[in-house]
Amino acid sequence: MIEVHQLTKAFEVNGRKFLAVDDVSFSVSAGTVYGLLGPNGAGKTTTMRMVLGLLRPDSGYSEVSGMRSDIDSDGVKRQVGFVTSAGGVYQWLTAREMLSFFGDIYGITVSQTRDQIEQLSHLLDFGHLLDQRCTTLSTGEKQRLNLARALMHDPPVMILDEPTLGLDVVGSQTIFSYIELLKSKGKAVILCTHRLEQAQRVCDQFGMLHRGSIVREGTLEQLQQQTGRRDLVEMFVDLIDQDKAAAPHRGAMR
Repeated sequence: MIEVHQLTKAFEVNGRKFLAVDDVSFSVSAGTVYGLLGPNGAGKTTTMRMVLGLLRPDSGYSEVSGMRSDIDSDGVKRQVGFVTSAGGVYQWLTAREMLSFFGDIYGITVSQTRDQIEQLSHLLDFGHLLDQRCTTLSTGEKQRLNLARALMHDPPVMILDEPTLGLDVVGSQTIFSYIELLKSKGKAVILCTHRLEQAQRVCDQFGMLHRGSIVREGTLEQLQQQTGRRDLVEMFVDLIDQDKAAAPHRGAMR
């Protein structure tokens, strides 16, 4: 389980303070996929960087398996697997060598690493690629390898930051299947994305992030009842329209 408590972060832009994340709180239980949704610039990546302990918040903290990001950021990192569209591979290592390398980084034993490679390569269907150099792999094959890498230490929490960005239909389907695998293994999953149709397909709960704040939260049914709208796209269009209407009356940059 992961709990996020009142995370806040401001940056200075051209001498003016910009509030990138404003008092964000949410929790995700085991076996649940939480969609942290919003357009580019809403504060999603800044929030995730603070959750991971990569960026110090001005206030607030996150907690994973009893470890707080503001007290033990390294401990939090050991409890989290992180997948991003920008993830890369080591071109001159084989897939097996790369996964073994990350097993060593995560501090798991050689036998555990061997078992994890066997299991994950079967689940993600790349066993026949294990002894190929990464430079010879296709984009989709590299993607599956990176998905396996994030699970090598069997973390209780997974964060997926725009995982389908730049992927075709087949690549995106691999991500959807991966999310189902994570749920079946009892992981708490945060899917951070602006692709609302995809989020609606796989998430159990949603946090709608706008201008650094979570403005609505709940299941799809709860959000439909709150907004009177059928899907997430319509809900966000309403938010943007309201924002445009308020723009002439908005004061200093947040």
